[in-house]
Amino acid sequence: MTDLMYKNLCYKNIYRMVLIVQGVVQDEPPPDTRTLYLNHPVLRDSASQLLTIPTKVIGPIGLLYVCQREMAVTLPHDKNVSIIGSDDVTTCIILVLRHTGSGAVGFAHLDGSCTEECVINMVHRIQELSMGFPDSRLEMSLIGGFSHVLRYSEQVFYSLMVAVHKHQTEIELVLACLGELNTIMRNNVHWPLLYGAGVMVKSGEVFPANFPDKGPEQPLRLARLFTGLQPVLDVYDCNLGLLRIGPFNYEPMRSVDLWLQQSDEFILQALSTTPDVEPPHTVMAIRASLKYVQDHPFPAVTVFRDNRPLYYRRDEHSGTWTPFRY
Repeated sequence: MTDLMYKNLCYKNIYRMVLIVQGVVQDEPPPDTRTLYLNHPVLRDSASQLLTIPTKVIGPIGLLYVCQREMAVTLPHDKNVSIIGSDDVTTCIILVLRHTGSGAVGFAHLDGSCTEECVINMVHRIQELSMGFPDSRLEMSLIGGFSHVLRYSEQVFYSLMVAVHKHQTEIELVLACLGELNTIMRNNVHWPLLYGAGVMVKSGEVFPANFPDKGPEQPLRLARLFTGLQPVLDVYDCNLGLLRIGPFNYEPMRSVDLWLQQSDEFILQALSTTPDVEPPHTVMAIRASLKYVQDHPFPAVTVFRDNRPLYYRRDEHSGTWTPFRY
């Protein structure tokens, strides 16, 4: 065996080609969503079917809301969570992984930050919960991202495809509502058709949704987006039934006082990748997060004392998440 043959064999063993579409292993990750749909028209059909489903407005009862750069994993028999969901998705992509044997489901809201680490952690967590189901597979659904002139969504898509392609576990793509299929033109501006989605934990059904109640500690959780590169956090312990926030720290934002003095339009243009198509509440949410950073420049000291997470459990009477000391 020549050195070149040996190196090629090692490369194939390290980077098994495990992205599957229509039962066929893909030799290379698709470079963009247009190529994906061109090579696999069945994905175009399933995306079109998803777009015919009316968007559901989901309340807090039974909901686990996942913010940008967060993930969660649970099982069908979870009595605390019946739906996992996220919205405010413009250039981001929602990732749903489901184990066909155990029914374990993972959900993430990805913006291109630490994508490979997220895929590794989510698959590992699902496999931990799926011991005893050897003849099963992981199915993947992708929702969000639209055809924007700066192609932010395509960058997120490609980073995710590369991460999946490099993983040691076979993952079959069964739904992709992305790019041009998730785009509509209004007054010569590209807009996303879907801003959010949820998954039914028991059945694995994926559906368009928005979520007026996004759960506790939103300013804290969103503050991570404006304070440097941050990993995708796992925010749920399904064994304990607890929503878990942190602990984490972020870089001090020395200009936060100046940011809070700016107009809504300035903040939107400067801190959004798609200022023309953001939901109406976006600036209010950004301001709340900036104010949180102003009040807590070092959350490791003032929020997560003794390096302890903030825990929340489901209240039996109201159905909402309430603080819990664990």
